[in-house]
Amino acid sequence: MVSINWLIAFIVLVGIEIATMALTTVWFAGGAFAAFLLSLAGVSLEIQLGVFVIVSFMLLFLTRPIAKKYINQNIITTNVDSLIGRHARVTSDISNEDGTGTAVVNGQEWTARALNEKDRYPAGMMVEIKRIDGVKLIVAEKKEEL
Repeated sequence: MVSINWLIAFIVLVGIEIATMALTTVWFAGGAFAAFLLSLAGVSLEIQLGVFVIVSFMLLFLTRPIAKKYINQNIITTNVDSLIGRHARVTSDISNEDGTGTAVVNGQEWTARALNEKDRYPAGMMVEIKRIDGVKLIVAEKKEEL
């Protein structure tokens, strides 16, 4: 009966992985399969559980970084995520203390704030977008490229 339970666990975990393709259950499916093979050999339940845990975590820690490298490697950032690291032109002075500032990137004007609270950027200056908070660009002085 234990063998059937391990087999069911294996099938369910593989099914979840196929449905989600999120690399979440495949590691545990490998552990369940190893435990299933041990149960067929008549090994005690305690050892089966131990092997399930050990094999699952070994698969997780040893193969996940490799799998993540090759799966979803063609992800292209879209929308606001693609703006991070780009340059914008300040259209009105940026001052966090005064709560002012706008910048234009890709032809769109955004509210902008300085990454460092005390920094000020005059209109016309080029800045680098460091992150986006809501609808505000968080910018810093553009570093000169070599």
